[in-house]
Amino acid sequence: MELNAGVGTLQHQRGDAPPRGNSPWDARRQAEEMANPFVKFWKYMMAAFSSKIDEHADPKVQIQQAIEEAQRNHQALTQQAASVIGNQRQLEMKLNRQLGDVEKLQASTRQALVLADEARAKGDEQKATEFENAAESFAAQLVTAEQSIEDLKTLHDQSLQAAEQAKKAVERNATMLQQKLAERTKLLSQLEQAKMQEQVSASLNQMSQLAAPGNTPSLEDVRDKIEKRYTTALGSAELAQNSVQGRMMEVQASTTQLAGHSRLEQIRASMKGDSVAQVTDGKTAAAPKASSGADIQREIQARVQAEQGKNPA
Repeated sequence: MELNAGVGTLQHQRGDAPPRGNSPWDARRQAEEMANPFVKFWKYMMAAFSSKIDEHADPKVQIQQAIEEAQRNHQALTQQAASVIGNQRQLEMKLNRQLGDVEKLQASTRQALVLADEARAKGDEQKATEFENAAESFAAQLVTAEQSIEDLKTLHDQSLQAAEQAKKAVERNATMLQQKLAERTKLLSQLEQAKMQEQVSASLNQMSQLAAPGNTPSLEDVRDKIEKRYTTALGSAELAQNSVQGRMMEVQASTTQLAGHSRLEQIRASMKGDSVAQVTDGKTAAAPKASSGADIQREIQARVQAEQGKNPA
């Protein structure tokens, strides 16, 4: 009863107090803040700074922060639910003790009435009156105890509902926490896939541009070097052909080719007659080179040796 009265008084006091947010001082303070450019600039800078942090933050760290926050909330909710359930259990213990006290008071009241009747039967009226007064005292205590039991039963019923709601809230929050943990695993996997895809895309871009990072030469650079060396060699050869020495080498090569052709005609003419001219030792004219390969050259040498065997010098 005193607890209910105290709660009612506290509610009455809270109802009499004006809301803090609707006071003139709060309205004036809000107006001053809106009118102060420095305050507006500071709030803008804080919002921009927070946005930059979110933009450049590591997703893995943000995921871990979200999970830790969810775990802290679940722990706080669990502690609150434990307090509610503990209050319900405490009320049960008080109710059981009060019921025991009521039973004792009922037994004491009955015993006092029995003793009063026995004393009156023995003719001891004074003793009987004393027992009856004691019975009345026990009965008054019994009435108070029974009223307390009714109050405890009401509080116990409310605590049972609160405890049941707390249990359900903890179960729901635990399920949500498990879902968030599963979502964390999924997000971390997606994050790793995104990083891998970014690396693949960067590698493909480097290959498409033929550009290698750092000091490593690219394929395009190597190709330019090779083409430069090739064109330089072509230019040098062209210059050598157009020089006097180059012309002399061309004339010498042409003379050697004509001499070889003349010697070939001589050998062919000697083969048509009865006798074959002796083959010189190479001092007069050089032997012609076969243009058909090593097999043809060996066949010609074999034929020459055979003719030499038939017509010794």
